[in-house]
Amino acid sequence: MQSTLNKVSNIPKQKETCCLSVIVPFLNEEDVLPVFHQRLRAVLDVIPESCEIIYVDDGSTDKSRELLANFDPGANTMTCIDLSRNFGKEAAMSAGLDHCQGQSVIVIDADLQDPPELIPEMLRHSKSGFDVVNMQRRVRHGESRFKRFSAAVFYRALNKLAKTHIPENTGDFRLLSRNVVDHITMLKERNRYMKGLFTWPGFKQVTLPYDRDPRFSGETKWDYFKLLGLAIDGITAFSIRPLRLATIAGVGIAVSAFAYGAIVVFKTLIIGEPITGYPSMMVVQLALGGVQLITIGVLGEYIGRIFIETKQRPLYVVRSVHEISQESAQLENRA
Repeated sequence: MQSTLNKVSNIPKQKETCCLSVIVPFLNEEDVLPVFHQRLRAVLDVIPESCEIIYVDDGSTDKSRELLANFDPGANTMTCIDLSRNFGKEAAMSAGLDHCQGQSVIVIDADLQDPPELIPEMLRHSKSGFDVVNMQRRVRHGESRFKRFSAAVFYRALNKLAKTHIPENTGDFRLLSRNVVDHITMLKERNRYMKGLFTWPGFKQVTLPYDRDPRFSGETKWDYFKLLGLAIDGITAFSIRPLRLATIAGVGIAVSAFAYGAIVVFKTLIIGEPITGYPSMMVVQLALGGVQLITIGVLGEYIGRIFIETKQRPLYVVRSVHEISQESAQLENRA
């Protein structure tokens, strides 16, 4: 097993002058990978700059890994990073960023929801002086109305809570300059919300709208529970305002409780009104208990992340890194 934070020693020297790196994290995409690679190659083959394709296998259990060995990279160089197990997409993207050598880096999913044909336009804006080219989903085909609504609510809530502004409806599909990538790879935090980390370094950014396609094949790997966990990671990674809101809520409830207690004492001692209202007291107690549990949960989220950070475990573990040249692919196909 290789250390996750070390560069791979067998990357050839010509990659040091590579102009564009395309990072493709994937998990169990055997049905779509051949079509994706064909479309990506068609785009990169007409680009005059030297390009490298970095596929990051995040612990696939289907035949995706075997398919990569037969791909023809054409005039491009191609590297396959095989992680030892499924570490999650955020870790897979981090592995690609750690190993890429391009002066410009594009992260794109393999499910063909993000069209590779937009890469030349992204490069044009990069050459105009932009360090980050965000791709904003104008239309999200193939997604339910509830998912679109929940995504909009999340981005608005995140931008209200976090100090770092994250463009709404932007996924991981974007272009980063080498300067931005170098700053991101220096961040060694284990709880990673990559959409926020891509934006965090700042620099000159532009956002391009595009229409997102439905999945080419198969089902999404992100169910609502995973999306909820990712949303919590995003908020806790870039804001402590939930803790402050919990404090404010506690102070507000405490003041209200003291005021209500003063009213009860006044009615009892001055007016002589007997103490009644068992149902109302139960409602108050249950409300207080609910707020306390929510506050404890918020504290637990932050404490849990502190616990994970203190263990200093590697973000991912690489099982193997191998390169596929045009010659090796042809030999594999003949065999």
